[in-house]
Amino acid sequence: MSYQMIALLMFSTMMLLLLTGQRVFGVIGFVGATAALFLWGQGGVEMPFSAAIQLMNWYPLLTLPLFIYMGYMLSESGIAGELYEMFHVWMGSLKGGLAVGTIGLMVVVSAMNGLSVAGMAIGATIALPELLRRGYDKVMVTGVIQAGSSLGILVPPSVVLVLYGMIARQPVSQLWLAGAIPGLILAGLFVLYIVIRCRLQPHLGPALPAEERQMSLGEKLKLLRAGLLPLMIFFFMTGLFLMGVTSLVESSAVGALAATLAALFKRRLTWKVIESTVHKTLGISCMFMWIILAALCFGAVFDGLGAVRAIENVFLDRIGMSPWQILVMMQLSYILLGMFLDDTAMLVIVAPLYVPLVISLGFDPIWYGVLYTITVQIAYMTPPFGYNLFLMRAMAPPEVSLGDIYRSVWPFVGIMLIGLALITIFPQLALWLPHLYRGY
Repeated sequence: MSYQMIALLMFSTMMLLLLTGQRVFGVIGFVGATAALFLWGQGGVEMPFSAAIQLMNWYPLLTLPLFIYMGYMLSESGIAGELYEMFHVWMGSLKGGLAVGTIGLMVVVSAMNGLSVAGMAIGATIALPELLRRGYDKVMVTGVIQAGSSLGILVPPSVVLVLYGMIARQPVSQLWLAGAIPGLILAGLFVLYIVIRCRLQPHLGPALPAEERQMSLGEKLKLLRAGLLPLMIFFFMTGLFLMGVTSLVESSAVGALAATLAALFKRRLTWKVIESTVHKTLGISCMFMWIILAALCFGAVFDGLGAVRAIENVFLDRIGMSPWQILVMMQLSYILLGMFLDDTAMLVIVAPLYVPLVISLGFDPIWYGVLYTITVQIAYMTPPFGYNLFLMRAMAPPEVSLGDIYRSVWPFVGIMLIGLALITIFPQLALWLPHLYRGY
């Protein structure tokens, strides 16, 4: 059997086993380890063992539990709830203002957390009931929360970009910088859509009654203090890192410590908050570690087969596709995979195959990391099996049906496609900050 057929057999076996509902890390690790044994005999046992040792020696891996801890500490201590109250008061006079404030809340939560799931939980539990109570259209606001929460995997400190950097062996600092401007562009496009649509159809997002907005300037400025803590945490965490004062791991430790001190300052650092935060952090961190371990094993076997070079020859030489056509095909495959898998599973399945291919085609892997992340956001929200759709269904109140959730996402999917096209056509939107930071 040729190496190309072996690679195809590995990939198809992995996809078939994933459809059975088995755990992602178990399927990927099993296929990688079994293929190593069949290909290289008893010596193949060293491959998954070496991947495990490589993972344990991976110093940047310490960032994952620390970033996850920081996000859950801020969420569990209720600091995110105060942020929404601030946006509620300051944006309430605008038609659709609370929906705009929800996008603002999601951006700040993304900068504190780095996970879309946490943003979805905060939006569905804090913002959605308030928006529905104020007479906002349930279809529109459901889409707002799903779109806003998706920013968590693009705006730094994105945990997904940390994982991409580890698996693709790219500097995390460059990926964070590359994701910042595209994340703000998407947030800006969301806000523009909400403002224009609510101006054309005011019943979708009515402004708050005047009596509820009667508040002195001093009281409004006092509410702004709710945003100071997250901004200070973000500065100490990301700012010190970009200035070269702290390393990536030290930066994540600063963020975790700052979040804990913020909860203490607010007098909300209870045993219940600590227990819930640590429990959730441990669960998510262990899941990520197992998945990365399986991906390293699978990727080592794939590299050993020379599968990337074989696939490149098939597309470029035999089929005659251009590099841009191959890039578009890869992005479409993410949208298809997103109907069945989450972002981490997609990353570990195709990164060992796609990233070397992207580099060999002459594309920047940092830029491609941003394209991957935006495409994953789109896949998350695309019916019939988008990951975010079912998360929202689980968290939404009974009056929001699955049909409402499906209809809510299409305007925002269109906006994200526009954002993806802009980043594809103008790569400097993603690469300008990394190049500026590196000094060229």
